[in-house]
Amino acid sequence: MLDKNSKIYVAGHRGLVGSAIWNNLLQRGYTNLVGRTHNELDLTDQIAVRQFFDKEHPEGVVLAAAFVGGIMANSLYRADFIMQNMKMQCNVISEAYAHGVKKLLFLGSTCIYPKNAPQPMKEDCLLTSPLEYTNEEYAIAKIAGLKMCESYNLQYGTNYIAVMPTNLYGPNDNFHLENSHVMPAMMRKVYLAKLIHDGDWDKIAIDLNKRPVEGVTGNAGKEEILKVLAKYGIENNKVTLWGTGTPLREFLWSEDMADASVHVLLNVNFSDIIGIEKYSSVHYGASTDGSVDRNHSAGRGGAIPKLGEIRNCHINVGTGKELTIRELSELVVKAVGFEGTVEFDATKPDGTMRKLIDVSKLHSLGWTHKVEIEDGVQRLFEWYKASLQ
Repeated sequence: MLDKNSKIYVAGHRGLVGSAIWNNLLQRGYTNLVGRTHNELDLTDQIAVRQFFDKEHPEGVVLAAAFVGGIMANSLYRADFIMQNMKMQCNVISEAYAHGVKKLLFLGSTCIYPKNAPQPMKEDCLLTSPLEYTNEEYAIAKIAGLKMCESYNLQYGTNYIAVMPTNLYGPNDNFHLENSHVMPAMMRKVYLAKLIHDGDWDKIAIDLNKRPVEGVTGNAGKEEILKVLAKYGIENNKVTLWGTGTPLREFLWSEDMADASVHVLLNVNFSDIIGIEKYSSVHYGASTDGSVDRNHSAGRGGAIPKLGEIRNCHINVGTGKELTIRELSELVVKAVGFEGTVEFDATKPDGTMRKLIDVSKLHSLGWTHKVEIEDGVQRLFEWYKASLQ
């Protein structure tokens, strides 16, 4: 297992999840951390990744780096979404194995599940029916990543675990209106509508200088600012959101996700997951460090007859709770102190009506979430205001 002196490489340590995992490890006393920005290390460059592992020799790896985006980006850059993510995963996982990494944690997404998967979505519903078309390439790349972890464990006796988080929100979230996710976008819209009503143009200028909208900054004239904000449903004391407000969504505070990830990294082994599903880790030949005895699996390509078929070894990470988009908007309104109106444009698409994951496996492994959505929305708004200072 990893101790507090172990060198741990966090790929994607500047992102929403990676930065939270980095901080969680530090808080637990794991200070021998290694990170590289994209400019310092291009994970799609096989030679560069090999040279990095040659130099650093980490004992643990957290693969939180990914090529990501919303519906529009997924539709426009389909080749990039599958190729860039596959390259990163293949390079990091293969070099981790070549350099004897003790423990690897791979982060995916619940978009791996079929579009019409039964709710709540259990790990076992993976690959049972077609994916959502708009993010098919990203989902396939993430499925390949979790299968790489599973397959390396079965063939080589490694200890690589894959976790699949639900919708995340929290510190370092993306509030750019053109490409942010539902909660930060909604929060910023409500905040700006309040500022317009209050006539607080100084704060509007600060907000737009920090995060311009379609190139419009706080230095633009009032008419130009009002015009561009209106395109995003932001008006004087009024916000218009897409859809009916009825879709259900599950949200997890990013620092909770980080805590779950580090809990799995430090305390959960592949043999534990096998044991939970239907097999005894004793039969699997688990060694004292949680990895699998290579004598039991090496050279067999995962075909271990007495174990039958082993699949779906990844772990869902979420709250197991959901709320409607309308209910979310009410929490945001309360956090911001908005006294105007929020309307829903039913002519616009709702997206998937429900995306709830089953977290019973995660709970059985000793972790449950701490931050409830009501508290989390307030915390996010406080972080957003602080980011404008």
